[in-house]
Amino acid sequence: MKKYIVVLLVVLLSSCKNENSNSVKSGSESNPKTLTADDIITKSIAVSGGERFKQSSLKFEFRDTYYQALRKNHEFLLVRVLVKDNDSTFDMLSNVGFERYHNDAFVKLEDSIANVYSASVNSVHYFSVLPYGLNDTAVNKTLLESEKIKGKDYHKVKVTFNEEGGGEDHEDVFVYWVNKETFKVDYLAYSYTEVSGIGMRFREAYNERYITGLRFVDYNNYKTENTSIPLENLAKAFEADELKLLSKIELENIKVDLVNN
Repeated sequence: MKKYIVVLLVVLLSSCKNENSNSVKSGSESNPKTLTADDIITKSIAVSGGERFKQSSLKFEFRDTYYQALRKNHEFLLVRVLVKDNDSTFDMLSNVGFERYHNDAFVKLEDSIANVYSASVNSVHYFSVLPYGLNDTAVNKTLLESEKIKGKDYHKVKVTFNEEGGGEDHEDVFVYWVNKETFKVDYLAYSYTEVSGIGMRFREAYNERYITGLRFVDYNNYKTENTSIPLENLAKAFEADELKLLSKIELENIKVDLVNN
């Protein structure tokens, strides 16, 4: 598998180039018909960067760890680099699977451990480019009742995943609050399985910036001690100041290159 990973990396990297892009306009749009969940997510992807995501090389740092994502059409390579002293560990997830290297040496892992590392790498990259990826075939979208948060109106879309193609964490459930005027995702919530049961998080986007036409945000990451609250109601709990700020999700030193066709 190693040779396929290396070939994919070389092909994608050799196609990168810098391109100047106009900022994506995010003004209000007319809404002549009732929008479906698919319509809303498609519009949200468009104002966040659209097709640029499919042809991009992204580099960023998160909590002192280096990440790189290379995407070209249906090929992808997601990388995490952990550096300690003079040692480096490379985790690489691509179309052909997951591999870990310690410096230049391949590390053989049990499947169960590889799945944990793979899910961890995928999670950071997944959140970094939301809502890109939400039109994949393994994604199921349901339109919920609209909601108002801090005086603004939001579409509310629930997302689940098929087991096939949905990844290691396919049982996770997400809810996205999409601003009705801008079609940007300003809030999201998700549930996940942990040893003690089901955990839930609620995220509030801030520090929006466009880099080479792609939208990036940071998040205030909240938790609730009351797991009886339905996931769909976490925005109400947020407005009622019933959630606790757990952490901040901040991407640093973001660099974007667009890839040739």
